[in-house]
Amino acid sequence: MTAAQSVGAHTAGDPYLPRSGNGGYRVEHYDLDLRYRVSTNRLDAKAIITAVATQELSSFSLDLHGLRAGKVSVDAAKRTRFRQTTGKLIVTPERPITAGSAFTVLIDYAGSPRPRRSRWGAVGWEELTDGVIVASQPSGAPTWFPCNDHPSDKAAYRIRVSAEQAYTVVATGELVSRTVASGRMTWTYECPEPTATYLATVQIGRYLSREIGDEGTRIEVDYPVSLESRVTSDVRVVPRMLGYFSTIFGPYPFPSYRMIVTQDELEIPLEAQGAAIFGANHMDGESGSVRLVAHELAHQWFGNSVGLASWQHIWLNEGFACYAEWLWSEHDGRDSADVLAHRFHAALLMQPRDLVLSDPGPDDLFDDRVYKRGALTLHALRVLLGDAPFFELIRTWTDRHRFGLVTTQDFQTLAGETTGRDLDAFFRSWLDSKALPPLMHALPAPPEQR
Repeated sequence: MTAAQSVGAHTAGDPYLPRSGNGGYRVEHYDLDLRYRVSTNRLDAKAIITAVATQELSSFSLDLHGLRAGKVSVDAAKRTRFRQTTGKLIVTPERPITAGSAFTVLIDYAGSPRPRRSRWGAVGWEELTDGVIVASQPSGAPTWFPCNDHPSDKAAYRIRVSAEQAYTVVATGELVSRTVASGRMTWTYECPEPTATYLATVQIGRYLSREIGDEGTRIEVDYPVSLESRVTSDVRVVPRMLGYFSTIFGPYPFPSYRMIVTQDELEIPLEAQGAAIFGANHMDGESGSVRLVAHELAHQWFGNSVGLASWQHIWLNEGFACYAEWLWSEHDGRDSADVLAHRFHAALLMQPRDLVLSDPGPDDLFDDRVYKRGALTLHALRVLLGDAPFFELIRTWTDRHRFGLVTTQDFQTLAGETTGRDLDAFFRSWLDSKALPPLMHALPAPPEQR
């Protein structure tokens, strides 16, 4: 075995984020114990990471940014050595870890968490006016816990957060306990569903919590009391929306859905595993941001359950979520998906056509053209196949890859398999070409199908 084989690479090898993620192992479980003081933005924490080596490891690395590790041990060995570089915690166990072996890493760490700068803006743990928001996509998870920060390494989580008693803490998973001692409240959440690091979250604020809907999936909303009337009005649609999406996309993949509305305004909403976070500006009491509500809810199927093997395939998240906006508009009696598709197709014709959807490149990872052209690809496929085969394909996609990882090729292969049609030319024109293909109009459904 060569030295390169025996030492875990300090990157996951993703060309879009070459400094994120790590090789040589996969994580099975994160157990995070966070003791946070809102008033001073001080975090004292412990992480217990259970992983399996995929090759022999004489050393390995974890992503950790802006926080300082004070103690590290592997399998409780006293002679574990470690060092930190910018963004990395490099660990050398007392003895090499053999390929296929499970191992446990304990890390005590602390500091004042803050966002990290990226080419897509600031990401990660961020202080609000009075509380905390975690917005990690795509590389912000290491601002609050040591991790293997790549979407392909999904794991289970237990997140325990202690904060001042006046604050509500929402974290990834289901709340399993809440205790009070010495003016502080400790919240414990558990998430057994495989979760990418960028989708793990903690939200802290002075929030009211209430459940909405009276059947099916539990939906909870957390919001400041000052926004109660606006939030109550705008989230009234969510149970009906979740029911509709469960019909066309397949069963909702998680035990519950949580919506957090911050007192602060946010540039955009964001998804997390089983949750979505909105700013005060996204709740106007008149459903002015209903498309964004639909978009973030759809991510629970596309991106959160069906996850990305690498960031190159981002359209499988954003194209589907954008198309869900159009499908909801159609279902809700407003503009049809076909009307919206032609409107955005015309708009894209006026923009630079230098983007390849199947590989947009890191600079255009979150370019609006990825969202809109992704949605247009799906609409064009729906028009080509017809509604019944198209939605059967989508339900098969979410069922077959539930909690798994996918690539663009996986979608192309499944489309051909489920329809029995040669779709190679279609996908080449929509996914692999810079030119924007023409868009056919959908035929109206026969009266008995309306």
